[in-house]
Amino acid sequence: MSAKKYRVRLTKKQRKELKKLTHSGVISARKLNRAQVLLLSDEGRPDGRKTDQEIVDVLEISSATVVRIRQRFVQEGLEAALTEKPRPGKPRQLSGKDKAAVVALACSDPPQGYARWNLRLLADKLVELELVDHISHTSVKEVLKKTNLSLT
Repeated sequence: MSAKKYRVRLTKKQRKELKKLTHSGVISARKLNRAQVLLLSDEGRPDGRKTDQEIVDVLEISSATVVRIRQRFVQEGLEAALTEKPRPGKPRQLSGKDKAAVVALACSDPPQGYARWNLRLLADKLVELELVDHISHTSVKEVLKKTNLSLT
């Protein structure tokens, strides 16, 4: 196998910080794994660094994860290697406060000319009240469904 592309060389301060993190007992499992990977990969370990396969076996994580953690450490530094990047995905459209407003609106009297609220009418009213930029009637349905409130 070829030489490692991303070599971890911790300073005494970094090593001390990582050891403190791993013994504190108040960090997430992911952050703990990252700290342990860095400590085990450190070229300055008194008993020598562990190979990727040894780290994989000890921590029971994938070899790709080990490589990624080392790469982030070398390219972006210690803090970046320990913290998670924001995960992709659609952000929540409604906050808890907004969901409460949907429920309150659904429980209120319907607009003039309507006998009761419907999903599209609620969605339009939420946009009109500027609670959201846009929302579909199906999103309104999901909010009401989770609160066991129906419009029928």
